[in-house]
Amino acid sequence: MRVFFTGGSGKAGRYAIQELQAAGHTVVNIDQVPCGLPDTPELLIDLTDPGQVMGAMTQWADFDEMEDAPRAYDAVVHFAAVPRVMIGDDGSCFRANVASTYNVIEAAYKLGVPKVIFASSETTYGVCFAQGEVKPAYVPVDEDHPTVPHDSYAMSKVCNEATARSFQARAAQAGRAMDIYGLRINNVIEPHEYVQNFPAFVADPALRRRNIFAYIDARDLGQMVNCCLATDGLGYEVFNVANEDSSVGMPSVEVAETFYAGVPVKGDLGGHTTFYAIDKAKKMVGFAPEHGWRDLV
Repeated sequence: MRVFFTGGSGKAGRYAIQELQAAGHTVVNIDQVPCGLPDTPELLIDLTDPGQVMGAMTQWADFDEMEDAPRAYDAVVHFAAVPRVMIGDDGSCFRANVASTYNVIEAAYKLGVPKVIFASSETTYGVCFAQGEVKPAYVPVDEDHPTVPHDSYAMSKVCNEATARSFQARAAQAGRAMDIYGLRINNVIEPHEYVQNFPAFVADPALRRRNIFAYIDARDLGQMVNCCLATDGLGYEVFNVANEDSSVGMPSVEVAETFYAGVPVKGDLGGHTTFYAIDKAKKMVGFAPEHGWRDLV
């Protein structure tokens, strides 16, 4: 597939691009700074400008394409965003994330791109960036859990999910096949961060409370994107994306007793199972995380 990938210069995007390339896809990185990955054409644009988005999606991406008319894209993967609160002001974070997502999905819709995968977030569940402590309504947290966040970043992601659902419904009403999948990505961890960060998480599990004691290996996130590219016909769906085990040494039953007293338990918490349920992704797109921290720490 030829993939229009936004945000490929970021932490998660670089790994996802390499996973897609290893699977045989051709990826064009769309960002404001170069990713530096070999054999990866890049267009440096501002995604909050709809004209630049439409232009980038309809032009040549590299010199070797110039013998023919610009090629259409088979899929869009939209990872670009202000990645969290407290980088700049809250309003700018919200505006940039909502505008860029609207522009990317609108262009994909108008150009007939049949597959869009976009990055949503664990923060939509209202736990990560809440003032003080907000506990989940139940654990493990699945995709049916309420999404009522209190911060601008998570609010932007909830708005983006509404945008994506609306464009997919619009395509379906017009009789067009268009799949749009949202990935509620948990805390992305690069391989070197296991030895660097996880000993502290083992010593003090409370450090992982805001991430619902979960994580996603950057390589496994790339696998999830590839699974979504390979799965057609689901229409609009959102998926939690995390590894199958928790990010702390404490057994999950003990984590629940310590941090989630009084919170209903709606699933098995045996061993070190994640509190961020991924059953839907495993069942519907064949997601099977392969990498974890326990072999290294």
